[in-house]
Amino acid sequence: MYIGRIMHTDLITISPDASLVEARKLIERKNIDHLLVVNDKGKLVGILSDRDLKQYWASPATTLSTHELTYLLEKILVKMIMVKAVTTITPETTIERAAHIMQTRNINSLPVMDQDELVGIVTSTDVMGILLEAIGMNEDSVRLCVLVNDRIGAIAEVSALLRDLGVNIQSLFTWPVRKYPGTHQLVLRLAGDDGPKAVAALNRNNFKVLTRYVKDLAPYLPDSV
Repeated sequence: MYIGRIMHTDLITISPDASLVEARKLIERKNIDHLLVVNDKGKLVGILSDRDLKQYWASPATTLSTHELTYLLEKILVKMIMVKAVTTITPETTIERAAHIMQTRNINSLPVMDQDELVGIVTSTDVMGILLEAIGMNEDSVRLCVLVNDRIGAIAEVSALLRDLGVNIQSLFTWPVRKYPGTHQLVLRLAGDDGPKAVAALNRNNFKVLTRYVKDLAPYLPDSV
């Protein structure tokens, strides 16, 4: 899936010349975590997070009265504290690429640009929700993990067994087991009622199925090919 399918397009923006007090009121009123900072030409010039605001809100001396603190913060403008080097993506960016960017750069939101035009924003919450949906995460599903050798046909064999059993695979993804090179985890989500018969069928066909955390994976490793 692409970011253009999930991005928020009802953008809430603020001027770089607005005060921190204005920014805080806007964030609280709209119940959001990030403000896009745009100039009078509608161009993205920065981003301001609720976390940034809270840091500056707590920075003045605690001996100041509420009135004095508000007066002081009225003098601090958004452009003084906003992040100017903004990481952006395009609508064509994939969900997984956006997640990778957020994780490696330790950021929680990405403005979306179509050439020079600001067209949306996506947050880590949005991306996480889609990824959980993609792997079939719901209360009625069951998760099975099968360790297989990294070879052509491994996924086909597992899926064929479940197909012949009349079991529908709601989602399937795979990644390597770091400790055991050449071994991959197949993680399947099935309807909850299908779990027991799927495990039994896979076990009968020499696939060792994990349905819970185990400290030692060695007993579940596939036979060498």
